[in-house]
Amino acid sequence: MARESFDKEVQFLRLLALAGGAYSRQQFASRLGISVHTYDKTLRYLKDMRTSLQPLSANQESDLTEGLRYNHYESADPLLLFLFRAKSLKESESVRLSLTITLLQDRELTAKELLDECSDNMPLDFPCPDEKTIRGDLKYLEEVGVITRCEGGRPYRYRAANDLVDHLSDDELLDLYDYVDVMANTQVPAVQGYLLRDTLKKALGKRGFSPETSETHLYKYHYHSRILDEAHLHTVFQAIRERRRLQFLYLSPKKGKNYASKNTNPLFERDTEGSDETTLPLLVIYDHQYGRWYLIGHSSKLGLMKYRMEGLTQIEIGDAVEETQFTSQLARAQEQLERSWVTDTLRPVKVVARFYNPDRAGANFIRDRVEAQGQWGTIREETEATFLYEITVNGIYEIKPWLRSFGSSCEVLEPAWLRKEMIAEWEEIRNNYESVREDF
Repeated sequence: MARESFDKEVQFLRLLALAGGAYSRQQFASRLGISVHTYDKTLRYLKDMRTSLQPLSANQESDLTEGLRYNHYESADPLLLFLFRAKSLKESESVRLSLTITLLQDRELTAKELLDECSDNMPLDFPCPDEKTIRGDLKYLEEVGVITRCEGGRPYRYRAANDLVDHLSDDELLDLYDYVDVMANTQVPAVQGYLLRDTLKKALGKRGFSPETSETHLYKYHYHSRILDEAHLHTVFQAIRERRRLQFLYLSPKKGKNYASKNTNPLFERDTEGSDETTLPLLVIYDHQYGRWYLIGHSSKLGLMKYRMEGLTQIEIGDAVEETQFTSQLARAQEQLERSWVTDTLRPVKVVARFYNPDRAGANFIRDRVEAQGQWGTIREETEATFLYEITVNGIYEIKPWLRSFGSSCEVLEPAWLRKEMIAEWEEIRNNYESVREDF
């Protein structure tokens, strides 16, 4: 799949996940910045891609949201995994590697034996591989741990690396699946976890377990956006490791445009909503509050730059810089971000808040959450019913939603102007509710 096409599919699925069926075709296409014809073509492409991995029913095929997001509790599969699989390999490679892994499931084969088997079993629409291609596939699959080389001399024999799954009892396999399921839905990055979860689910199916066996956790904590944005992580981390600049078209989320096509045809050339950026990537930061990834970079003209990962399109790796330059810019960025709640670099502000313990017996979920999420802030006891939380952060705009999320269990004490802002916001909320009839 072309890089530009993958950008479009990512933004398409992001908008679908966030809006569901709230937009008409015209509204959906307008928000993406594409024509209705391109919208229809993209939707058909995604449905064809999804169907190639798991057939959909007639009802699922006819409905927009259900056709792609057919099971809420398995939403990671149709919205994410099939897209990552389709992006990662050419169609011919996908067919050839799948056939290779299948042939090595129950047998030990040499490269030449595998070549003969592939030549006999490859679909007629695809060319038969040569020995060099097969050996390259075997080397790649061995490096990523999918297959293993058997003991003995030349010619080397290979088999599928199923020891982990095969040596587990049914109960152990179920426990492992449950653990991976929880971790994939609560930890970042998550795509590799979802892929492992998918593999374990198939292993359970081969042992005769029904699909309902694996659906024990009905609550899934994840954001579609943050998982989709993981498509950029491999490229970004590669650039950071190699100290290379990144070039990309940046579409600011504040402007409401999610996608811009490359102007390859001069007859249809038009100005894009985004800006062409060149930056030296330094850090990647994840915001748990909103499920957002941020790229922190350095621009030779503008200095420290912060980008929402969802706005990055048409990413390309550029030239390398000296290690001393990269190290100095990284140290400067870490110094500026030292007191950032997420990425803010405004002047430091001391924030003091009073938290109220729950008025009931049992776990103190207020205290537990402050300890878990309060970062470098300090806690000191005030009374049996309250405790004080103090932290110095760069600005209050990123910590403010966190404080507000505690509702009546949090009272801001300092700074005074922030306390007045919080009072005004809660007054506005109260006024909105005063107009509702008591017997509503």
